[in-house]
Amino acid sequence: MDRFLALMRHGQSEWNRRNLFTGWSDPGLSEKGIRQARRAGRALKSQNCFFDIAFTSRLARAERTLSLVLEELRQSDIEIRRDPALNERDYGELTGLDKNEARARWGAEQVRLWRRSFDVAPPGGESLENTAARVLPYFRTVILPHLAGEKGRVLIVAHGNSLRALIMDLEQLSAGDVVKRELATGIPILYHLDSDGAVVEKQELVCRPD
Repeated sequence: MDRFLALMRHGQSEWNRRNLFTGWSDPGLSEKGIRQARRAGRALKSQNCFFDIAFTSRLARAERTLSLVLEELRQSDIEIRRDPALNERDYGELTGLDKNEARARWGAEQVRLWRRSFDVAPPGGESLENTAARVLPYFRTVILPHLAGEKGRVLIVAHGNSLRALIMDLEQLSAGDVVKRELATGIPILYHLDSDGAVVEKQELVCRPD
C-alpha cells in the first residue's frame, strides 16, 4: 500500500497580508489565500494525490484552506478531523501587532528571538517547544495509526509552527535547524512513508499560477 502524508500551511490570511502576528486569532483567508488553496488542490490532483482522511486545526484559515483543496480534488466527502492540538502557536502579547511595531516596542533582536528560537516564548505565549509538546502527541497517537492502517493517505492542513513541529519529527531535525525552516503559504509537502512511518521520499509540489 502506498502510504503518504501531505503537509500544507494554510493559504495567506488577511493578517498575513497585513504583516500581523496572528497566533490563535481567527482571521479568514485573503483573496490570494483562496487562490493559493485552489492551486494547491490542483497540484495535488496533478500528482494523483487523493486522500483517505484529513486533519486540520480549529482555526478558520486552515479549515477554509482544507475545504478548498478538497473541492479541487472532488473529495469533500472524506472524513475530516479538527483539533486545537494543530493550532498555530500562541503569540501572546504579540498577537495582532504589526511585526515592525513589535520591533519598535521590544527591539529587533528580542522579536527575532521570540520568532526564531525553539524554547523562548513571547510574553503570555508559546515557544515552538511548547507548540511541539501538544502537536507531537496528537500526531503520534491519533494521526500516525492511520498512516500505518487502511487509511494510509493523510492530508494535514495547519500552520507554520504546528507544521514545523511535525517536520522536526519527520525529518529528524535539530532545534537549531527547524527554526530556520520557512514554510510558504499554500504549498503542499508530500512525504512517502514506509510501513514503520519513516520518510523514504519527500517532494515539495509546484503550484502553478492561473
